[in-house]
Amino acid sequence: MTASEEMMETQAVITLARQELKISVRSKWTLIFAGVFGALTLAISYFGLATAGTVGFQGFLRTTASLLNLVLYLIPMVALSMGALSLTGEKGASELLFSQPVTRTEILLGKILGLFLSLAAATLFGFGLAGLIVSAHAGPDGVSRFLAVAGLSLLLALIFLSLGAMAGVLGRTRTRALAFSVFLWFFFVLFYDLLVIGLAFLFRERTANLFLFLSLFGNPVDLVRVSSLIALSDTPVFGAAGAALVKFLGGKAAGSLAVLSALLLWIAGPLFIADRALRKQDV
Repeated sequence: MTASEEMMETQAVITLARQELKISVRSKWTLIFAGVFGALTLAISYFGLATAGTVGFQGFLRTTASLLNLVLYLIPMVALSMGALSLTGEKGASELLFSQPVTRTEILLGKILGLFLSLAAATLFGFGLAGLIVSAHAGPDGVSRFLAVAGLSLLLALIFLSLGAMAGVLGRTRTRALAFSVFLWFFFVLFYDLLVIGLAFLFRERTANLFLFLSLFGNPVDLVRVSSLIALSDTPVFGAAGAALVKFLGGKAAGSLAVLSALLLWIAGPLFIADRALRKQDV
């Protein structure tokens, strides 16, 4: 492939991403999510320790720990929906898009990039709003870990956008794509850990620890959760899977590298499946 051809492909992806970003902003869903996520981050930052009898803006470490559950529940849901709906648009619009002189891979990558930019802007708005207020009230101590979790949140968004795109392409219609997306959300966010814990009780301790370690790589939500807890540098809250990760890989650095590699595979894998399926479709 020549340099000019590569430049044309890149330009096509950027053009499609810009168009998808405009559509997302015009649909108001990005703005609504930014407002809701920003309000929730502020509420959690202020009331995060209400059960312990403490109300008020805490430092970055406690704020980050409180925000983690919001990120793990909300971002996958929004990303799955956006990815699935984008790849199952109106028939006329889809036919017009696919008739243009661009490849289906470029269309897929352009849509995912545009959706990611809109979702990233909304997510960073929420983190930035909380970060500015927490910094003003409690100082900058722990801000680097706060930013690390924000970065992991963006990776989580990109993973579930990829899964949403896969659901959209395989589902073909909006109803089936959304049903597939809801199933993926329930499986990864709610059901997976219960399944793993139930199966772990069937094994002896050594085998169970190995099973917990391996099961961690089968769920991107768990990968982000464990890597976020590792970023907080609080060993007691690693959890069983996180403790197994650190134990088997011999330390936090090796564990973090393994998790990052797995997260990148979780981005590439669904996109590869979506791309192959999209190429075979008769649009």
